[in-house]
Amino acid sequence: MLSALSIRDVVLIEALDLDFEAGLGVLTGETGAGKSILLDALGLALGARADSALVRAGASQAVVTASFNTPASVGATLADNGITIEPGEPLMIRRIVKADGGSRAFVNDSPASAGLLRELGAQLVEIHGQHDDRGLLNPRGHRALLDVFGRIDAAPVADAWRGWRTAEDALAEARAEQDAAARDHDFLSHAVAELRALAPEPGEEETLAARRATMQRGEKIAGDLQAVADLLDSAEGGLARLRQAARILERVAGDHEALAEALAAIDRAIIEGAAAEDRIDAAANALAFDPARLDADETRLFELRGLARKHRVQPDDLAALTDELSARLDRIESGDEGIARLEREATEAARRYEDAADALSLARREAAARLDAAVTGELAPLKLDAARFRTAVAPLPAEQWGAAGRDRVEFEVSTNPGAPFGALIRIASGGELSRFILALKVALAEQGAAATMVFDEIDRGVGGAVASAIGERLARLAEGAQVLVVTHSPQVAARGRQHLLIAKSHDGFVTRTDVRALDETARREEIARMLSGIDITPEARAQADRLIAPAMS
Repeated sequence: MLSALSIRDVVLIEALDLDFEAGLGVLTGETGAGKSILLDALGLALGARADSALVRAGASQAVVTASFNTPASVGATLADNGITIEPGEPLMIRRIVKADGGSRAFVNDSPASAGLLRELGAQLVEIHGQHDDRGLLNPRGHRALLDVFGRIDAAPVADAWRGWRTAEDALAEARAEQDAAARDHDFLSHAVAELRALAPEPGEEETLAARRATMQRGEKIAGDLQAVADLLDSAEGGLARLRQAARILERVAGDHEALAEALAAIDRAIIEGAAAEDRIDAAANALAFDPARLDADETRLFELRGLARKHRVQPDDLAALTDELSARLDRIESGDEGIARLEREATEAARRYEDAADALSLARREAAARLDAAVTGELAPLKLDAARFRTAVAPLPAEQWGAAGRDRVEFEVSTNPGAPFGALIRIASGGELSRFILALKVALAEQGAAATMVFDEIDRGVGGAVASAIGERLARLAEGAQVLVVTHSPQVAARGRQHLLIAKSHDGFVTRTDVRALDETARREEIARMLSGIDITPEARAQADRLIAPAMS
């Protein structure tokens, strides 16, 4: 709820600090005292257009700060905008308008846009006046209001709508894909046949390239390896001569120590030479190549790379491309079956949506009848007994169906017998419109309105029993929310738990608007003034006491 309002240099208000209480608060004062300035200041804090005309003459800027007991409902909005408020911390909205036309806004000292202020304001405060074209007068919100009044759960319809949209999207995608693929049928058939004939495998190019390189190296050094082998192992080769030398030395090695050492050295050379011979044989075997196999590998490698260039992919991706193009070809050749399945699924999803929407429409019509009865019960005491109210629930054209169902909901009135029904804002006059709004608010009292409701001169043009009925209904609304009302009616003012008097003063140089909270004595005097005028009579005070008594019980 609104807990405080601080105003600096707004029109005729130089400096004003107001504290507000829960329940019904009334604002009274003579015509022209500046009640509209107070509402303009509050509207400024709630994101209304910044107008430099609001800046008090001679001041450089106007500043309005509204403080609220932070409701949980605004938590998500604040979080989405990077604003954190600790539990129990008030929400403070400050708006600055400069005389040159610029403006700034802050939410708990964090810079904010006017758009954020409007979003928060819509959740925090409802302002109802004779020229208000939002809230209850906006048909776009009537369907949601009816659903909350009737405790209608529209979630099954939303779920069915999403399921239907998903099915339709899948069908449309499949049809588009089939159409596009069908145009490429000949290409796909040829490409798949070519790829399947080649049968590429992942990693095959690397294997072939490595094997070809190995065989090419073997071809290049095969002669050198054979020459080395001949030098080592032929009858006239090095190893054969070493072995002959060893056999000769074996006969004479015992004759001298040096000969034995020579024989040992030759034996070691024979061992190393044999090891070298083994290594050369191993290398020759590893690098051995079959000219026919080399030619086949080179041909395969050329075909893989050529086909990869043709399809603009890497050779290693040819296997995956084969699967992809084969799948597309299969979808074309078996597409009718897939499309038929998706069509059946979309038809079934549409049926589920229509069934859920039909049930929702029925629930709305039943809730509309209850709402009509509730509002109608409020009309006669508000001197609208000749008027009729109805909640029109009509089908929407198919292109406007959605997650909220297939219904258009609009609150309509007929103000005279035999007169046609029409939208509230077009049919009702100013005074009637305010009372219709009040009747609706009372009927919708449990629908979770904003924590603060403001009614601007809702009692204009009525008095006596009608004004009493308005006051009684405002008091009922205030049992579950904070209600602030600007009023000229003593019957309404007497119902207030808090009474603020707005007055204009002039010191010979400057005109100012001031607001003060009235105690019980001053409140009695103000209501007596409202009853009798400037000259307050004992009878007026007695009547004021009689009006105040029910509100204090």
